[in-house]
Amino acid sequence: MTIQLPPIIATYFDADRSGSAERVAHCFTATAVVTDEGRTHAGRDAIRQWKDEASRAYTYTASPRSIASAGDLVVVTSHVAGDFPGSPVDLNYVFRLEGDAIAALEIKP
Repeated sequence: MTIQLPPIIATYFDADRSGSAERVAHCFTATAVVTDEGRTHAGRDAIRQWKDEASRAYTYTASPRSIASAGDLVVVTSHVAGDFPGSPVDLNYVFRLEGDAIAALEIKP
């Protein structure tokens, strides 16, 4: 089953698959915040560094499986598999969008 993602969220997952930290960071507003593994990364430079470090540490794929809206949030459940501890796992990507960009992302179990 194919799910219909908002364009910027589809772009985010495409950029993530490419392994390009620059492309991932470009999906976010200048003041965006990402929270992943208990750490917060604020601003495009920090987001670029977060994605670069994650891509160098692990090889993985994230396959969106479902989408739901909760107020101003979009929650995408994605199956993530790779060479990281605990793989595979289903994670919730909680996006807050601002215009055509991502203003916040929290990745959690």
